[in-house]
Amino acid sequence: MALFFDKNWFDQALKDAGITHAALAGRLGLTGDELAEMGKDQRELTADDVIIMAGLLNRPMAEIAHRAGVSTPNPARAKCDPMEEIFQRLSRLEAEVSTLRQLIRQNALQSGDQA
Repeated sequence: MALFFDKNWFDQALKDAGITHAALAGRLGLTGDELAEMGKDQRELTADDVIIMAGLLNRPMAEIAHRAGVSTPNPARAKCDPMEEIFQRLSRLEAEVSTLRQLIRQNALQSGDQA
């Protein structure tokens, strides 16, 4: 069982993301009652649930797991969840690609102006 499910935090995160409980339950493949069990610490999130919720709520997986009470801080663990590190690296790469595209466009415009 979950150690502590922060229902208020999840309710606010869903509200902020504009996602209903019914929509979340559907994405998790759960009934409304099964989702409600999570909020009452009667049903623990699976790893897949954490991944899906992190994507829907645009929050780190570690935060989702912590707020759901399924993770225990462990100083010996790596600083970052491996999947979270991959997502962060992907975000940085996407930002760099966007910057490169802008520079290419600017260069093309400047080259066109000089001709």
